[in-house]
Amino acid sequence: MRFGLLPPVAAFCCLCGAAQAGTMEDALKKLDPEERAHQACAIKGVDTLRRDKRLPGADRLKTGITGAAVFDGSVVTAKGGAVRAKGRWYSLKFTCSVTADRMKAVSFTYELGQEIPEAKWDSYGLWR
Repeated sequence: MRFGLLPPVAAFCCLCGAAQAGTMEDALKKLDPEERAHQACAIKGVDTLRRDKRLPGADRLKTGITGAAVFDGSVVTAKGGAVRAKGRWYSLKFTCSVTADRMKAVSFTYELGQEIPEAKWDSYGLWR
């Protein structure tokens, strides 16, 4: 089951420093390899998307709201993802490459889609 960003991951994205990085690494090691890859991509994705001037305040990423993200070898591909910025959700497609141990994403490319109407949020598992 994919939740996009797990609570420890969300905390990591907002905090920095060696202690938090160690905690995140420990949390990632407990996940199965495929889920670890998805979470590594979610971390890299939020960090990358925050720098996009169209998404100030990006703080959440879900890998599969309209279709499951696919993991193949060292690449996670999501055609039905979403990103939240300033309380609004936007559709998102992305491709992300991870290290062999799946602990870190090394690249994240994306295509930002349209804003998702609030009337559809419940059906997609999105929130304010």
